[in-house]
Amino acid sequence: MTLPPKVDYERAGRDYARSRRADPRIAAAIHAALGDARTVLNVGAGAGSYEPDDRWVLAVEPSATMRAQRPAHAAPAIDGRAEALPLDDDAVDAAMACVTVHHWQPAAVGLAEMRRVARGPVVVLTFALEHLIAWQRELFAEALTLEEPRFPSLDAIAEALGGTTRVEAIPVPGDCVDGFFEAYWRRPEGLLDPFVRASQSMWAVAGPEVEERCVGLLRESLESGAWDRRWGHLRTQDEYPGTLRLVVSEPEG
Repeated sequence: MTLPPKVDYERAGRDYARSRRADPRIAAAIHAALGDARTVLNVGAGAGSYEPDDRWVLAVEPSATMRAQRPAHAAPAIDGRAEALPLDDDAVDAAMACVTVHHWQPAAVGLAEMRRVARGPVVVLTFALEHLIAWQRELFAEALTLEEPRFPSLDAIAEALGGTTRVEAIPVPGDCVDGFFEAYWRRPEGLLDPFVRASQSMWAVAGPEVEERCVGLLRESLESGAWDRRWGHLRTQDEYPGTLRLVVSEPEG
């Protein structure tokens, strides 16, 4: 089994909380999928995006840099890894993981751990990159060659979780406040900002030379007008049915 390359969040995550904020429309879908769970474990919790504030939450996050960015009112966070959760079986009503499974070593182990500790639903927010918007797939092709193998397929996630599983497609709002790279599908100029890219792990995996070439292609396309000639219609759309997927597993019985 080939494990995904690790991203050093002690360096790459320093300004994460400033640009990777929870979008309320995406949050609403996640919180609905948690059902009536009163106790929730957030795995790979980062700076706390998407944690519900009307339930008891415990966060697990291995990066001290990320834990330090959690706001004062956030749920308590412990130093731990998805692949070895420090909880008993059936310890919480539900478990959630948002845009993190592609970092786990391997993902299947962390997903099985989530199923082990949750009595009820396990909710995983991830990307199905084969549905990435055309201009990003074209201009970022070199980086995506390195990025795509990190992501377990939706079928692999469902298999690892077991139980009864459903997948929900979540449209990406045109003014999405969570700064993952697809969030800029109608605002391509945003991806020219190195601060924005600094909180997108794809660039840490790709490396500075690949990043420079991909961003150069985007800048050239924008400056020449080619981007707007080919994809300018996107600027008037309110949302895009792209890669964002919510995988929800309910236990058997």
